[in-house]
Amino acid sequence: MVALVLAAGSSVRFGSDKRRSLLADGRSLLVHSVESACAVFDDVRVVLREGERGVDLGLPARCRVISSPDFTLGMGHSLAAGAASLADSEAQAVAILLGDMPWVASATLDLLARESSGSTIVLPCHAGRQGHPVLFGRDFWPALARLKGDEGGRSVVKANPAVCVRLEVQDAGVLQDVDRPSQNKPPP
Repeated sequence: MVALVLAAGSSVRFGSDKRRSLLADGRSLLVHSVESACAVFDDVRVVLREGERGVDLGLPARCRVISSPDFTLGMGHSLAAGAASLADSEAQAVAILLGDMPWVASATLDLLARESSGSTIVLPCHAGRQGHPVLFGRDFWPALARLKGDEGGRSVVKANPAVCVRLEVQDAGVLQDVDRPSQNKPPP
């Protein structure tokens, strides 16, 4: 199983580079998110802005950094860059994680991974709301690699409703991202 952590955004609403913002445990927001992925997935790739290095952001050495040259054009471009990097992967599904969602529990990631397959899209839901990460089967990787703009994988999900598996989870972390410094605390 492979994980793709999207972390090339500009952090406009946050006011500074939120990826470096420290959480209560002393780790940065991005390191926390990436280390959670590393605890579950064998292959973790992190999409960064063009020219950035993982070591400069404190990322674990085992992570593969994917450069997004068009990151300023929106999340779709970064997701496409990450999806294009999957050509060498033998995994049947990819978990698309957002670098600003550090509180998704490892048990939730593991559950989602076990429910995925090469021909499904797995979406976590909490309290009736759809969250992240979304796991895309290998069948959908070409569509992800063609994304543009800022929509992310939503258009791929909408185009394939019959293969979407929605899993209700007890993990509020699937809904909580960090867009402002005041949101830098785990969900209740």
